[in-house]
Amino acid sequence: SAAVQDAEICLLKSGELTLSVHFTIDDISGFGDSSRELFIKSSCYSTIPITMSSPGPTVTWTFTSEPKSISFSVLYRENTETPLEQAKVLIPLTRCNSHKETIQGELKVRNPGEYTLVFDNSFSRFISKKVLYHLSLDKPVVYDGTDLL
Repeated sequence: SAAVQDAEICLLKSGELTLSVHFTIDDISGFGDSSRELFIKSSCYSTIPITMSSPGPTVTWTFTSEPKSISFSVLYRENTETPLEQAKVLIPLTRCNSHKETIQGELKVRNPGEYTLVFDNSFSRFISKKVLYHLSLDKPVVYDGTDLL
């Protein structure tokens, strides 16, 4: 399956990173209602690594891009020491018309580890992009029986 992952892994290994903005569960819980801005230079990519300490929650995202489209991918590694070659591609690089519509997605966290949202602009030689994104968290409701007390 290594050949299938080549595009995403090659990008992270040999591409040029503009910006990496790291989040934890607590960061996302306190994200608020407003969107945040991520800058991606022309011919580069930016990432949002999210560290999840336990399975269960669903991470939800929305984003738009200016002035044109952006490519988007999601990768998973068991931890930050895991070599990039062993990262699993959860969502393959997909070109999104996010300058025309809001892109939405979600990911159920099945394993602890690092989930990385990748915004790739390496196809654009001259135009830098601005991504406005929002992250939220849906935690599963666990019944604990306290209403019987």
